Amino acid sequence: MQRLFITGGTGYLGRALVRHASMLGQRVAASNYCQSPPDDQSVTWLGLDIRDQDAVSQACEVLRPDVVIHTAFRQSGPDLWAVTAEGAQHVARAAQACGARLIHMSSDVIFDGERMVAYTEADQPSPITAYGEAKAAAERFVAESHSEAVIVRTSLIYGFNPIDRQTQFVLDLADGKRDERLFRDEYRCPIWVADLAAALLELAQHDYRGILNIAGGECLSRYEFGILLAQANGRDPTRITSGLSAESSTRRPRNCALDIRRASNLLRTPLRGVRAVLTDQKLLIA
Repeated sequence: MQRLFITGGTGYLGRALVRHASMLGQRVAASNYCQSPPDDQSVTWLGLDIRDQDAVSQACEVLRPDVVIHTAFRQSGPDLWAVTAEGAQHVARAAQACGARLIHMSSDVIFDGERMVAYTEADQPSPITAYGEAKAAAERFVAESHSEAVIVRTSLIYGFNPIDRQTQFVLDLADGKRDERLFRDEYRCPIWVADLAAALLELAQHDYRGILNIAGGECLSRYEFGILLAQANGRDPTRITSGLSAESSTRRPRNCALDIRRASNLLRTPLRGVRAVLTDQKLLIA
């Protein structure tokens, strides 16, 4: 039985991974830092600051994991670089030292979004935001520190149980709690959190190494995505207004579509598009 160590176990993806791995009967350890872990006796929880290389190394020495899935990150704030970039390096070094397979979570926002076609695994990062720069640096640090690492580039992660931040933002717009716009010229490939968790756990059993795009099978604008989320949650989509990222004062990557053909051929887990997911969810509820 594999020993699995998930960093960021109380984050949105981390919780889904812990839940799915536990259901599969795997031996799961997970780290937490900002949030208290759930009361789950089947999981070994470890308070861990990934900014501390010695603490990360000690954690891996004690847990002796077969696989480390690194999901912990910071998206903004003064410790963005220390957590997202340097923290990834610490985890990679520790995983390499204890002989563990490493799956590192990266992002589609490592690109500038200026091309018209989907990005492949061969495309080099060209970040234009602080978060994108930290994620791009994390990829470099991981590749330098762990010779067998898998670097997974993914997109917007969404789910309804519990509701993710993106979906909650859309519902707040539809409910009149926020007065903002969703861009119709920003494109992503959103992925259902359960699909991503299943794909990562399958990948943990695989010998693939290097970069792999794992995202949803449908490219949508942020506005299109918001309309679908509002409708799926019983909200009036006409209350959501659209805008253009090109007209924003803040530079943002626009087309972050990921080419997932390699992952689709490699994995059994279906990487469903948003409409397919929402149709399946409706059938399950009915």
